[in-house]
Formats: sequence, structure tokens, C-alpha cells
Amino acid sequence: MHAPHTAPTGEDLRAALAGLLDGLPPTQAAQAVDRLIANYRGRVPTHAPVLRDRSDVAAYAAYRMPATFEAVRSALAAFHQRLPEWVPATHVDLGGGTGAATWAVAATWPGGERHTTVLDWAQPALDLGAELARDCPALAGVDWRRQTIGGELPIPDGTDLVTVSYVLNELTEEARRTLTAQAARARAVLIVEPGTPDGYARVIQARDQLIAAGFRVVAPCPHSAACPIVPGADWCHFSARVSRSSLHRQVKGGSLAYEDEKFSYVAAVREESLPEAAPRIVRRPQIRKGQVLLDLCTPEDGLVRETVTKRHGERYRAARDADWGDAWA
Repeated sequence: MHAPHTAPTGEDLRAALAGLLDGLPPTQAAQAVDRLIANYRGRVPTHAPVLRDRSDVAAYAAYRMPATFEAVRSALAAFHQRLPEWVPATHVDLGGGTGAATWAVAATWPGGERHTTVLDWAQPALDLGAELARDCPALAGVDWRRQTIGGELPIPDGTDLVTVSYVLNELTEEARRTLTAQAARARAVLIVEPGTPDGYARVIQARDQLIAAGFRVVAPCPHSAACPIVPGADWCHFSARVSRSSLHRQVKGGSLAYEDEKFSYVAAVREESLPEAAPRIVRRPQIRKGQVLLDLCTPEDGLVRETVTKRHGERYRAARDADWGDAWA
């Protein structure tokens, strides 16, 4: 049981998920996971909810919630680092399903009062999301509301934060543009997609649309200019470490105690000015004898490689500890 306003953790989420598949035959869970993986990796947009019933939702939550939570939390951490004084009082989670992004928002900003609405077209997902959140005081009062995603959405003007995680890949291009335009009613928008070339292309399309609507990019980019990475030639993505519970290993058929979730994202805000941004490490640092190679996206020069050697002293020690996705002062 959480203390009031304590930030929920990945361990808290795994504990909430622990009994989810009790009573569900393993073969049924495995079949549901296989179908969900096909949808998750597929390129064909769906025109109906991917999650059809309780068994689908239970398998999805066990299979995807921990990874979605860690990816969104990582993206929000970059947002929070750039704007540490900014705190959302209102939050709408579009296509939020069982609420992984809502858990991540509560983990990033655990104090104070916030009103969150989760909108999704699958009622079984909303029901399970409310069930999982029941014992988490930080998620008390979340409004779980059924809503077709792709039509007109009830996002009040002036909403502080809208999150859209792993949703655009389920929509047609026209519906993606409509969804992004409606998300842009908020003060800040976070969009997260799988860390694949296609996922990155969808993020870049949304990024361009948000900038055209008057937003400034907070993260991961240290600028709001055109992305220096050309879609098709390469793609910008990051990685979040996900601890696997026994339930997680059961539904995914893996033996390791962890996995790495690859994701692409953009976080943007309606601000006339933003604090100066540090370059972002956009590839895993290469540690060699006496030196560290850092691939950086910079505000002024786009993509550059910096070589940090032992003679740089403290900077070299910092480079050895730096990670993919970190800001690099």
C-alpha cells in the first residue's frame, strides 16, 4: 500500500500486475500475447480496439505495461530535467488503455493534486486500468472514460499535459494528424512510439505538426529546428531498462531478469522561451581504452561526435558514467 502522494515505481506496478493471469489458461494467455505482438509490430492500422476482452487486456498489461511505463517515465524525466519547475495540474492520457503513461506521470510528479483523464476505446482496458490503480493513492481520482480515438476528443483548452503513448501506430495517417492536432490544445504534449524506423517517422511527423502549431521541443531534441537525422537512412531512438517479474517472463517466454525497451519520442510545450538545452547523447556511448566516443545531437551543429579522453579529467569520468539518452553538458 502506498503512502499518500508517494511516487509509484516500476516495482509497484509489477506488484499490481502480479495476480493478473490467475485463472487464465497459459495457452490462452500465450495466444493473446502472440496476437498482440503481431499488432504491436505490424504496419497496418487498426480500425477497432486491439484489446477485445479481459484475457486480451490481462495479457497486454502483463506483456506491455512495464515496458510502456519505463519508456514514458524516461521521456518524462528528460522533460522534467529541462523544465524542473513545470508541474501539470491536469493531464489527459489519449489511448491510455490500462494506464501505463498515467502511472509514469504520477511517478514523475508525485506531489500535489492533479486531475487525470484516461481516454480509450476499449472498455475492458479501462476497467482493468482502474482495478490496477485501486491500491495506489497517487492514482486516486483518475477518470477512466471510454472514447473513440480518432474522432473529436474531449480535451479542454488549457489542459496542462497530453500523453500519447504507443497509439499512433494503430491509426491511419489522417487519424494521426487529427489526433496530434487535438493533443495540441494542451500546454505540453508527449508522444511515444516504438523505437523502430516507422515509429521514428511517426514521431517526426507529429513533431513537425506540433512545431507548426506553435510548440517548442523540450526533449529529446536540444532545438526545434529540423531533425538532422533523415528518416529512412537512420532513426533516433532511445532505450529504457525494464525489470522482468516472473509474470512478465511467463507471458513473454523469456529467461532474462530484464529487457531493454527501445522507443522514439517527442516532448513539446507552448512556451515563448525555454532554458538553453544541452546536447543529447543519441547513441550508446562507445567506451574504449582511455577514451569515450559520444554521438551527440547539438543545438548549433546538429549531429556531432565528441571524443573524451583521460586527459579531460573529470569530464572523462563523467563520460564513462554517461548513458544513451542523457543530456551532455
